[in-house]
Amino acid sequence: MRFLSRPWRRVTLITHIVSAGAWIGIDVMVAVLVGVGWFGPDPGVRGLAYQALGTFVVWPMLTSGLICLISGVVLGLGTKYGLLRYWWVAVKLALNLLLCTLILVLLQPGMDEVVAYGRELPRGTTDPDTVSSLFFPPAVSLTTLTIATVLAVVKPWGRITRRRSERRAVDRVAA
Repeated sequence: MRFLSRPWRRVTLITHIVSAGAWIGIDVMVAVLVGVGWFGPDPGVRGLAYQALGTFVVWPMLTSGLICLISGVVLGLGTKYGLLRYWWVAVKLALNLLLCTLILVLLQPGMDEVVAYGRELPRGTTDPDTVSSLFFPPAVSLTTLTIATVLAVVKPWGRITRRRSERRAVDRVAA
């Protein structure tokens, strides 16, 4: 089913690419803030990094992820690739859903603690276990988004299922 005209397909594709780029950029920013929080020059700077991370990261990341998801679904439904017609599209859809879910379920609930840790860090009354696992969100997300980008460019693995006409042709040749 193809319902997107060429101009709307282009607008949707540009939206998809820009939102994915924003998502990657936000993940890079998360990695930088985590790095500054761990290895920053002094406790005040490290505390500010954690406060910024806990205050400003989750909602822009989730927004870009959801825009990427919605535009990807529209592209899948409105172009020849479909949502579940090609393996690479289905895998990208699953990865996007997984990352958006992880943002809500694992990342967002701990951000208040990260902000509190950042406020207390200059006073020296903090428990480093609060932020010890912050390496994983940007590492997992950047790796997953890189895989999704490669899938979008390479388009591996072919179709998930064959069309009826293709199955009939194969059956005729086999007979």
